[in-house]
Amino acid sequence: MSGLALSEEQRSELESCFRTTEDRRLRERCQAVLMTSRGRSQQQIAEDLGTTPRNIQRFLARYRASGLRGLRIQWAPGRTPLIPEGLAPTILGWVQQGPRACGVKRANWTHEALADFLYRQTGIRARETAMGDFCRRHGVRLYRPTYRFLRADASRQQQARRELSEKNARRRQVTSPS
Repeated sequence: MSGLALSEEQRSELESCFRTTEDRRLRERCQAVLMTSRGRSQQQIAEDLGTTPRNIQRFLARYRASGLRGLRIQWAPGRTPLIPEGLAPTILGWVQQGPRACGVKRANWTHEALADFLYRQTGIRARETAMGDFCRRHGVRLYRPTYRFLRADASRQQQARRELSEKNARRRQVTSPS
């Protein structure tokens, strides 16, 4: 049995973290340290938490070395994105202008078409999935028509109403019996 003496401040800090954290793994790590301080064996703690005694040893070693900060999960930074963040304003501008304004013969952007356009403009080769990740990070949904940026434009709305009424009038003329 490995004893661990906690000060009242350390105990309250662990209990507070245990009660307030959303991270299940951090909560279990705090609970393991608290149970150890109460005299439970590492084997019993491991059985209660559904882990191994070796993991309990690791949690305690991290807590002894760095305190509560040592119990937090530290994620690796991950791979750097293929599309640099410096290009974000440019790409978002392309999306807002639409493919026609950029010289692409399409009605709407797709991730594949935008990735291809990025390659032609900057030489950065990105796949459809990388462009999709970029768009999600920046809150862009490509499959929406470009008119969504002009919804509040009163003159465009009036023009659309006129075009729609003209189209409906032509349809009525064609379908009316002669």
